[in-house]
Amino acid sequence: MTGDRDRLLAEAVRLREDGRREEARQRLLALCEQFPQDPDVAYQTAWVHDALGLEAEAVPHYVRAVEGPGLAPDDRRGALLGLGSTYRVLGRYPEAVVTLGDAVSEFPDDAALKTFLAMALYNTGRTHAAMELLLTVLAATSQDPGIVGYRPAIEYYAKDLDATT
Repeated sequence: MTGDRDRLLAEAVRLREDGRREEARQRLLALCEQFPQDPDVAYQTAWVHDALGLEAEAVPHYVRAVEGPGLAPDDRRGALLGLGSTYRVLGRYPEAVVTLGDAVSEFPDDAALKTFLAMALYNTGRTHAAMELLLTVLAATSQDPGIVGYRPAIEYYAKDLDATT
């Protein structure tokens, strides 16, 4: 049964990657019925729903994917980012902040998670925290010569945007 599951899951992922998202969604929903507790199936099902703009339908699949063990670390990171981002798109900002904040704690070096967390912080009115996080990510990851040249100043002001000296 595991061999069939792996083959069917790989086929559905290929369909999504080839732009045949609705067909992939149908196959993944069928796999969800066969393997209701499988985190990989849940993650891929959430992903295809997101890709189709069906964010509300993606949420329960993301939740099922991350609520227990089983996902590879990269997939877990992607599922947490997907869930947090989806909560944000749906206007569920507090849930987005919690999900993405927990994800950043779990994956502290992930700039994408921090960036999406900053957006969710902004949506909850926590603009100082959002700017601090974004400026810190920018200073740490940019290779732009202008940014690199001002990295110490950017890092300084990230901690206190109201500083004048």
